Amino acid sequence: MAVIKPFKAWRPHPEFAEEVACVPYDVINTSEAKQLAKGKPNSFLNVIRPEIDLPAKTSVYDAKVYEKGRENLHSLLQSDAFIQEDKHAIYIYRLIMNGRSQTGIFGCVSVDDYNNDVILKHELTRPDKEDDRTKHILTQQAHAEPVMLTFRDTGSVTHFMNNHMDRNDPVYDLTTEDGIQHTIWKVEASDTLVSEFQKIAKLYVADGHHRCASAARAAKEQASQNPEHEGTEEYNFFPAVLFPMDQMEILAYNRIVFSIPDNFLKQLEEKFTVQKKAKPVPAKKGMVSFYVNDNWYGITLKPSEKTDPASNLDISLLQNQVLTPILNVKDQRTDPNIDFVGGIRGTNELENLVDNGEASLGISLYPTSIEELLDVSDAGQLMPPKSTWFEPKLRSGLLVHTF
Repeated sequence: MAVIKPFKAWRPHPEFAEEVACVPYDVINTSEAKQLAKGKPNSFLNVIRPEIDLPAKTSVYDAKVYEKGRENLHSLLQSDAFIQEDKHAIYIYRLIMNGRSQTGIFGCVSVDDYNNDVILKHELTRPDKEDDRTKHILTQQAHAEPVMLTFRDTGSVTHFMNNHMDRNDPVYDLTTEDGIQHTIWKVEASDTLVSEFQKIAKLYVADGHHRCASAARAAKEQASQNPEHEGTEEYNFFPAVLFPMDQMEILAYNRIVFSIPDNFLKQLEEKFTVQKKAKPVPAKKGMVSFYVNDNWYGITLKPSEKTDPASNLDISLLQNQVLTPILNVKDQRTDPNIDFVGGIRGTNELENLVDNGEASLGISLYPTSIEELLDVSDAGQLMPPKSTWFEPKLRSGLLVHTF
């Protein structure tokens, strides 16, 4: 059963929260991080993207980057901008985007649950990214950012959250520059929540596979250096926001292809009934839209002969019916001829990339459903890379876990 643990969070004073809070490390590149942190000395980007404080050509894997992250975190936590809670607590984190709310529990989860498949994965991780995040965790002696998990709620957790939010004032209530409202409540009397999660059989990684894997690796390394290791040390737990699955929204994770055969459309027409002047956004599962030569074309993928959940994902069908046989893209994880565009950027981004010559083909997909994600995870299978794009994103820096 799932373990959720209160922790003594480091957090910004409310008057500094807006300046501190930042997007997760993996949704922006170095130049974007530098621009976002400009004029904000307390931005948490200095901790999760510390290369922005080093010479421009410094590799993100340079030892100086990890040390700079440690230095920046220590300076920030010891500054007037931050406080540490006196007592262990769990938090409720609500996001509102375009009028739609999504509310979850912010606490620490167990690396043992991750290692023993109480926390289920649906993606492979890349060794270089795992190495990078593990070094950041160990050097900083902190889990600077939460992961996003989901679970099947019987209704009791949602009832607890709603009741607590109705009766208590939040510690933070801020709207970020992208128009998303982030509100956080503290729960000091958290025994009820801890007990409720002990009734939940499985948690599922929604966003943050590399951070989960890195937390587990860091804990193993810490334990190897601690002969008195008992399993209850803080490094055995890492922060997560756990959302009931019915509150989660997944956007499409679209694709661009840099080089395509001259007869791509002809080959497509030989395999499918191709709709000309198709809508850029597919209307339902199984439909895919392609942008090429200033026009959108649509097809309906053919059902798989296999019955397992992963084989019936749209992105798996696309792989087997278009990417491999027509575009010769055999492995999306490693093939340099394909790249990914998060659904939050919209289909206009696909058009722009093709129209300005950066790509030859845009591929617009129907979003993977949260039910498909859980079904694949329950079956012990993996999704193709970049199958899900969750919105809204959590903000980093509001609650920090050290060990």
